[in-house]
Amino acid sequence: MLHLSAISASKFTLLCSSHKCRAKLSGFVWVTACSHVYCDQHGSEEFSRTPAICPACSSMLSGKLDVFRTELAPSEQYKAMVLVGLQPETVLEISHKALDVWTYQVNQERMLMEYNLSRAGGHVLQMEKCMIQQSQSKELELNALRGEIASLKKVLEEYKRKYNEVLERLNERNGQYQKLQGLLDSLRMHTLGTGEKDPISHPFTTGLVKPHSSPSFLATEGDRFFSLGPENAKTSFQFSTPTRDSPIFYQEKLSLT
Repeated sequence: MLHLSAISASKFTLLCSSHKCRAKLSGFVWVTACSHVYCDQHGSEEFSRTPAICPACSSMLSGKLDVFRTELAPSEQYKAMVLVGLQPETVLEISHKALDVWTYQVNQERMLMEYNLSRAGGHVLQMEKCMIQQSQSKELELNALRGEIASLKKVLEEYKRKYNEVLERLNERNGQYQKLQGLLDSLRMHTLGTGEKDPISHPFTTGLVKPHSSPSFLATEGDRFFSLGPENAKTSFQFSTPTRDSPIFYQEKLSLT
């Protein structure tokens, strides 16, 4: 079990235990008796005070060797001399305690990843529920809009039908209007021709020269035409026979005698 943990720990890179940092560790680090490791910057800031307290678990680090600064990649000379002269049991015990720190860090990171994964899973489930609710609400809105569109289409078809009916009636009225306009034009032409070709049937009885044609006066009033033809001229310019009491009568009598 220890061998497997050491293998998994050998592929793991230590991270700063400070929640503000979480950077990969290299060079000099600060290690605590509670198996937490900090970068050189944050370890110097946190453990410069007395008594020292672990920022990760709030453990009191009052012992002389509860926290110390070490190098992650020591020189070959240091590695050759650091455990020289110690009993094999002591060397194994030191190695065991050092591996425990790596195993603890690996397990902490694994637990942190699982926690973050569970939180992400919870967020995903919540988002899925929200998406389902939004999808259902949008589907309801879409169905309502479809029904409204269908009703508007029916109204549009009704308006089109009424428009076609009105257009047909308008075409019929236009046809009737064209016919009436044609009749009116033909009546006007007939009236104009009659007024120009009709001669005067009764000349003046006073011995005046008979005119070749009578004047024709046309006046428009709306669509109606009025003609002052021979009949109107006769009624306007006809002379009556002198009466006995008039001077003209006596003048004509004296001239005859």
